[in-house]
Amino acid sequence: MRLNVAHPEVVVDINDLERLHGAIDIGPQGLRLGALVRMAKAADHPVVKRDYPIIAQSLVLAASPQIRNMASLGGNVLQRTRCQYFRDTSWHACNKREPGTGCAALDGMNRKHAVLGISDHCIASYPGDFAQALVALDARVELMSSTGVRVIRFEDLHRLPGDTPHVETVLHPGELIMGFIVPAGPWTRRSLYLKIRDRQSYEFGIATAAVALHIEGGTVREARIGLGGVAAKPWRAHEAETLLQGRPLDEDAANAAARIAFAGAVTHGHNDFKPELGRRTLARALLAAARMEV
Repeated sequence: MRLNVAHPEVVVDINDLERLHGAIDIGPQGLRLGALVRMAKAADHPVVKRDYPIIAQSLVLAASPQIRNMASLGGNVLQRTRCQYFRDTSWHACNKREPGTGCAALDGMNRKHAVLGISDHCIASYPGDFAQALVALDARVELMSSTGVRVIRFEDLHRLPGDTPHVETVLHPGELIMGFIVPAGPWTRRSLYLKIRDRQSYEFGIATAAVALHIEGGTVREARIGLGGVAAKPWRAHEAETLLQGRPLDEDAANAAARIAFAGAVTHGHNDFKPELGRRTLARALLAAARMEV
């Protein structure tokens, strides 16, 4: 709104709902995070840090302490792209802001733009960190409206741009996020979030990897991989996960999984480096997770 990108007729303050949707609940079935839990509260929770380190790490790396104290988890996953052509209204061609006007990033400065899940109508990248952790942990999201409650996979919350990049989620009009459900599993403790960025603090990722592994007897029984900074939406690398299952996680396996994860990458000049950086980031994260003591 401050940038004159959004022009809502009404703004509703929902912070009073924090007493209903601001709790962290942990049990044998998993973790539930209310939508109005503050980022700092989740990142500092001792059980989250111990049993779901990927969540705590993604939140700590996402923003400054001041923002983490204020921002809610529900708001965090709905943040919009940092694409300069979307956020600077002096650029007319932006299908995400004004459908049908084109995409200035296709032939413009696109170093930070996506290489996975893009279309001819939009190559903007999804900027968040927490969402990648939720994707990797196969989380679900609870949604509420005047017609009732529904629960969907978090992976299905955000839409690919296709020919309607201005429609970013599957939320219905008037629908609110109530919370996130993260199932328990042997992979949650062996999990980490690796973020590569231009500077070490308060910067959006150029390539990130959210990795969760279940390793038994030196063999990968289950692999969960989320990718960020490189995709149009929070990205789950299913093919790479399948390749790792049933084999030891050594350097060859990590590199093979990384190659598959970026096999469909499409670049546009300034971001030609991103597939290679993404592959290296993912391989590094996989090997680091395999070495964790859990």
